[in-house]
Amino acid sequence: MKLYDLMVIGGGINGAGIARDAAGRGLSVLLCEKDDLAAHTSSASTKLIHGGLRYLEYYEFGLVRKALQEREVLLKAAPHIIWPLRFVMPHDKAQRPEWMIRCGLFLYDHLAKREVLPGSETISFAKHPSGAPLKAAFKRGFVYSDGWVQDARLVVLNAMAAAEHGARILTRTACVAARREGEHWLCTLQHEDGQQEQVQARAVVNAAGPWVESLLKDTLQLPSPKSIRLVKGSHIVVKKLFDHPYAYIFQNPDKRIIFAIPYENDFTLIGTTDVEYHGDPGAVSIAADEVDYLCRMSNRYFNSQIGPDDVLSTYSGVRPLLDDEASNASSVTRDYSLELDAAGAPMLSVFGGKITTYRKLAEEAVDRLAPLLGNGKPTWTAGVPLPGGDMPNADASAYLAASQLRHPWLPAALLQRYVKTYGTRLHTLIGSARSLAELGAEILPSVYEAELRYLVDQEWALSADDILWRRSKLRLHLPANASAVLDGWLAQYRKAAPSVRPVPDTTSAQSH
Repeated sequence: MKLYDLMVIGGGINGAGIARDAAGRGLSVLLCEKDDLAAHTSSASTKLIHGGLRYLEYYEFGLVRKALQEREVLLKAAPHIIWPLRFVMPHDKAQRPEWMIRCGLFLYDHLAKREVLPGSETISFAKHPSGAPLKAAFKRGFVYSDGWVQDARLVVLNAMAAAEHGARILTRTACVAARREGEHWLCTLQHEDGQQEQVQARAVVNAAGPWVESLLKDTLQLPSPKSIRLVKGSHIVVKKLFDHPYAYIFQNPDKRIIFAIPYENDFTLIGTTDVEYHGDPGAVSIAADEVDYLCRMSNRYFNSQIGPDDVLSTYSGVRPLLDDEASNASSVTRDYSLELDAAGAPMLSVFGGKITTYRKLAEEAVDRLAPLLGNGKPTWTAGVPLPGGDMPNADASAYLAASQLRHPWLPAALLQRYVKTYGTRLHTLIGSARSLAELGAEILPSVYEAELRYLVDQEWALSADDILWRRSKLRLHLPANASAVLDGWLAQYRKAAPSVRPVPDTTSAQSH
């Protein structure tokens, strides 16, 4: 039976981040996730790396400062999947006064040091490109900076980094039982095929997100020291409503905000809602009234009017927010709490959090656990790129231009997608290929076997959903039968190469 220093339960952003940090400090790590990486909350965000401008209204200055600091760190760590985005806020005279917004933006600009992103400014819509799609009633507005992220890929990159530091990553593997046995945890894992495996761990991290409380009570048989509040956030995707690179943040009469963001070149992403949720976190979906709400709020600002029939795609996620007894879902804190149970073998539970602060959360979690495991190695992740992010000067545009010179045979749109998805791992994906034919068969339009093999072998992709929805957003661009075609290819690939496993198990776990 293998003994690990640390077992992490949960393959969302917090679990993957903790696994990366711990493995990089020399701890032997096992991460288990009952579904795919980022299968739930971490692939259903608004996909922003942001300080949270609206949190200033709730006096969450510490959280905003921490998030703004992390925004700069992450932009440098993964420039291929995280990039700057300018946000336009139309001024609605019936809402917050102009002086108040200017004060908020001044704070937002100065709460943390900025090296990458420009500051805020006031604009006239008659002179700014973002004004054309807006209704004539909106004359002035504000522009500020935040970041955009391919959220599910951020999780995968953290898992890859953990594996490259020796961690064992098990997807579609549930922790079905765990108990303290002397100085260790004895954990029973159940794989997708029903087979069970027992492992020991010197410490356990409960990073199960929406399931953090149920894992404590049902699997670990422990009381929960904190409560979470499940809040559903839903988004809609429509044909693009504007043709410029700016995103919008809209203030609504109900005091809530929504974003309208350029998405996948051809679309606009609109969201999010904030709805209390009491069902199964794994079965969340958008409701008709949420679709209507998002369409109405979009129509309040844009000349191009939309309705439910214009919605091409939707997604919903459940955010497990730390319950601070706020009166409404929008005002619940996005901060986190790390709860350590050291009455025997240590167990740390993660309550709350947001994607922007995941690296800091992971660092703090490992800082608390490492001394209990006899590990005194320092923090290390702040200045280290994620896989594919090791580009000169963290400049994805310059790297793309250089790649076009090196690989002139790759169509420009395909190369751009590869660089914006895989960064410098482009070289692993294409290998020694010097033509499209050498990338293998074109299984779907512009989807070649080389990319699919890479996703299976290096990124734990096992199904069409893993590839078309989480590792990419290709489903939006492909024909309706794409999932069936891809699942057929995956079945044949696994049958032809049954020994294929993503990132070999190089863990330094001890055998007992």
